[in-house]
Amino acid sequence: MQQPTIHRGQLFLASCSALLVTSLSFGIRAGILGQLGVDFHLNASELGTIAATAFWGFPLAVIIGGMVVDIIGMKKLLLLACVFHLVGILLTVFASGYWTLFLSTLLIGIANGTVEAACNPLVAAIYPENKTTKLNHFHLWFPGGIFIGTLIVFLYNKAGIGPIGSWDPWKVQVAVMLIPTLIYGYLVSRLKFPVTERVAAGVSTSEMYKALATPLFVFMIVCMFGTAITELFTGQWIDVLLKNVTDNPLLILTLETGVMVVGRGLAEPVVHKLSPQGVLLISSVLAALGIYLLGHTTGNMVFAGALIFGMGVCYFWPTMLGFVSENLPKTGAVGLNFMGGAGMFAVSVYMILMGSHYDKLLGDKLPAGADLKAYTNAPGGSEMANALAEAKKAAGPQILDTTLIIPIILVFAFTGLVVYMRGRKKTQLLTPVSA
Repeated sequence: MQQPTIHRGQLFLASCSALLVTSLSFGIRAGILGQLGVDFHLNASELGTIAATAFWGFPLAVIIGGMVVDIIGMKKLLLLACVFHLVGILLTVFASGYWTLFLSTLLIGIANGTVEAACNPLVAAIYPENKTTKLNHFHLWFPGGIFIGTLIVFLYNKAGIGPIGSWDPWKVQVAVMLIPTLIYGYLVSRLKFPVTERVAAGVSTSEMYKALATPLFVFMIVCMFGTAITELFTGQWIDVLLKNVTDNPLLILTLETGVMVVGRGLAEPVVHKLSPQGVLLISSVLAALGIYLLGHTTGNMVFAGALIFGMGVCYFWPTMLGFVSENLPKTGAVGLNFMGGAGMFAVSVYMILMGSHYDKLLGDKLPAGADLKAYTNAPGGSEMANALAEAKKAAGPQILDTTLIIPIILVFAFTGLVVYMRGRKKTQLLTPVSA
C-alpha cells in the first residue's frame, strides 16, 4: 500500500509532545505522592494502589489501541488520548479523596497507554530504516518529562511557594500538564498520518496473530515484565523508599532520568555497535548494580547508584520495542503494543504487592500491636513519628533488595538471547538463497 505524503519531522514532534505529557504525569506524581498521602490521610498501601492505577489504565488502553489502530488510524487514537489527558488532569486537580484520585489516575493511565498505542507504530512507520534508534530518540521524552516533572516539584517546593488562591502547590504542579496536552492535541489535529507498517506491507491479520505466538515473542513479553518493573517501579517509588535515607530523594530520580535522556539521545552509535540484545544485556547488569547501590549506600554514593541505575534502565523500554519491530516485524502494531501493555500490567501488579509488603515491613519494625495509621498521622517530632521514620529508613532498602532479584534474572535471560541471536545469524548466513 502506498503511504500518503507526510511530514515525518512534524509527526515526530507531535509524538514527542504527547509522550512528554505521559512522562510529566509520572514525574509529577512521583514528586507529590508523599504529599497526597498527608493531605488525604492515605497509607503506603493506598498510595501504592493509586500509583498502580495509572499502570492498569495503560495496558488496557495500549492493548485495545494496538488491536484497533490498524482500523481507525493513529490520528484518531492520539486525539482520543488528548481528551483522556485533559479530563484526567482536571479531575486530579479537583480531587476530593481516595476515589477521585483513583479515577483521575486511571484516566491518565488510559491516556498514556493510548499515546503509546499510536506513537510506537507511528515512529516505526515513519522511520523504517532506523527503528530502534528512533524509538530510543522518541522515548527519551519519557525520562525527559520525568526529569522536568520532578524538577518542577523540587524547585517549587524549595522556593517555598505557598498555595495560589485556593490551589495547593501540588495542584498547580499537576495543572502544568495542561500546556503540553493542548499543544499536542493541536499538532495532531492538523497533520496527515500514514497507515501502520503492517497495513502498508499487506501482512494479513492471521499472519500477525501467528507471529505473536512464536517462542521468541513470548520470551520477549516475559522479559518485558522484568525490564518494566525494574525501571518504572523503582522510579515511581524512589521518593517513598529513600525519603528517610537521604534529604533529597526526588533529586535521585531527577539525576537518574537526566542520565536516561542523555543516553537515549546518544542511542544510535550504542545500538549499532552492540546490537539491541547486547544493549539489553549490559543494561541489566548496570541496573542490578545501581539498585544494589541505592539500597546499600548512604551520602553521595546514593547518587552514584542513581547514576549507574539510570545508565542501566536507559535503553530498556525502547530497545525492547525496537528488537521486536526489527526481528519480529509481522507482529506489527499489536506486537509493539502487547509489549508495552505487558510491561505496564506487570508494574501495576508489582506496585500493589510491594505497597502491601512495605506496610507489613513497617508494622514489623514498630512496637507489637502498633496501629500503622496512628503512627502515620502522628505529629512531626513526636516519639511515634520518629519511630515510623526509623522503620521507613530500614524498610525502603529492603524493598529495593527484593526488586534487585529481577535485573539479576534478566542478566541470565539476555545472555541467552545474545547466544540465540548469534546462532540464528550464523544459520541465516549459512542457508543458501533459493533461485
